[in-house]
Amino acid sequence: MKEILEILENDARATPERISTMTGIPLADVKKTISEAEKNHTIVKYKAMINWHKVGDEQVWAVIEVRIQPQRNVGFDAIAERIYRFPEVRSAYLVSGTYDLAVFVSGRTMQDVAAFVSQRLAPIEGVQGTTTHFLLKRYKEDGEIMEVKEENKRLPLTM
Repeated sequence: MKEILEILENDARATPERISTMTGIPLADVKKTISEAEKNHTIVKYKAMINWHKVGDEQVWAVIEVRIQPQRNVGFDAIAERIYRFPEVRSAYLVSGTYDLAVFVSGRTMQDVAAFVSQRLAPIEGVQGTTTHFLLKRYKEDGEIMEVKEENKRLPLTM
């Protein structure tokens, strides 16, 4: 199962037939494994990664560190759920260190992100503080380099 999932994680467009050929696992077993993984939410989503900069559709991204007060019997989970349910939130992680959550958000402008933090996130009961870091440039995401540089094909000058 792990081999099939690794292939799909690297290439969500890989067909069961191609996976079967690559791994030597019978096609029926590949299809069954994928179907079961989709049903039990092991495969959460198939995804294309887009470099929006190349099509001129810029988005503002920010990483927001959130310090929260854990709640009795549920710890961080209840407040984290309130936060990750906002449509602006793209990812949310419980982390160790000074802050408790790392929340990745996107918006059309810096003002949109700032308004989200000040009007929706910070007022949540149990949120004790936030620190916002705006992402200035994406170099690499999910293991993929975002801007592939063209190789210099000229020969070096020698004297």
